[in-house]
Amino acid sequence: MTTRTTKTLLIITVLLVLAYLPTLGLSANYSQDYQLLDKPNGSTHYRLNVTVQQSLYDYYLGKTHTLDSSNDFAKFVTPYALKPIADRLWEIYTDDEDFVNGVLMIVHQISYQVTVPPKYPVETLVEDKGDCDLLSYVAASIINAGGIDIVLLYYESQSHMNIGVNLSHTPHYARGQAYYVTYNNINYYMAECTGDNWQTGWRVGESPNDLKQAPVQVITLENSEQWSAGQVSASYKTLKASTLSLAISPTYLIQEGTVTISGQLAPALQGKTVIIYGEGNSVVWTVLGTVTTDSNGRFTYVLSADNAGVCFIRASWFGDEDYAGADSSIQTLTVLSTFFVLLLAVTLVLVCVGIAVFFTSRHAVQQIEEPQPPEIPV
Repeated sequence: MTTRTTKTLLIITVLLVLAYLPTLGLSANYSQDYQLLDKPNGSTHYRLNVTVQQSLYDYYLGKTHTLDSSNDFAKFVTPYALKPIADRLWEIYTDDEDFVNGVLMIVHQISYQVTVPPKYPVETLVEDKGDCDLLSYVAASIINAGGIDIVLLYYESQSHMNIGVNLSHTPHYARGQAYYVTYNNINYYMAECTGDNWQTGWRVGESPNDLKQAPVQVITLENSEQWSAGQVSASYKTLKASTLSLAISPTYLIQEGTVTISGQLAPALQGKTVIIYGEGNSVVWTVLGTVTTDSNGRFTYVLSADNAGVCFIRASWFGDEDYAGADSSIQTLTVLSTFFVLLLAVTLVLVCVGIAVFFTSRHAVQQIEEPQPPEIPV
């Protein structure tokens, strides 16, 4: 009985580990290049390199993608995650119209493909494809991150979406009449995000013919994402590679204990934010916390293990203007529940008692003298 219980517990433990075991391979960075002009029909060319860490991509893959109503459209707008792109655009543009046209050049380089369910901008950038709503989410995220007032424009009768932008002036580069939608006494100039010609495609203020008189619903961005687990990297030069190490101690502990998570960023950059992710117990990758690197690029984070089970931990930083972001390797943490530890202790005690009884009984049997046959007189 004792041996059978021990084998059962061992099998359960092995199955638990295998059930939650992820792919522990090296994480990857996804990179896309986007061509830009200083203005429509301009002569100065730029190449913007955008990279996305695997951890950030996984984070958005794990978020809910459901749409209960048109009011949920705004939750797919993620300004913080795409803010580095907006920062780079403001380095070459001085006017809000040029800035918006630069954003349209970017989304016009993303392949059009009908996509269901909706996706977040990071997913669209990595997968390099999307339809009208996905492209609108990307454009709205960058423009909003750039500090420009913007809304989503939803044409339900046309099953279409684009964006409206509040500019400081009437668009100068619109070819023909500049179209806009008035909402709360503000003129939002239309900007069509579909189209595959980034140099001569739609400009802000221009509208497809079938949308000029179509009824439209204006969706403001109060419900857009206000914070993200990380950001993309963006630069006009090739980003240098970086690495991020990670170690956890201990790797096995009892529930409600603490584990120390430490690592180092190379090169040794100070003041960089490192995101600590965790995944396990049927929960997708979530943010456990953030920590800042010291003068040697090192970081330490203490985590309280409140839930029992097998947990996988990794760290990530999202890079800067010079270095691409990096993910650490994935470390495994096993948290034993108090009940499991007590059960294991009782089992071990029973095993020890059983072994002691077995050897005691065997020794006692050896002490009993076998009966001798009677002596026969000679």
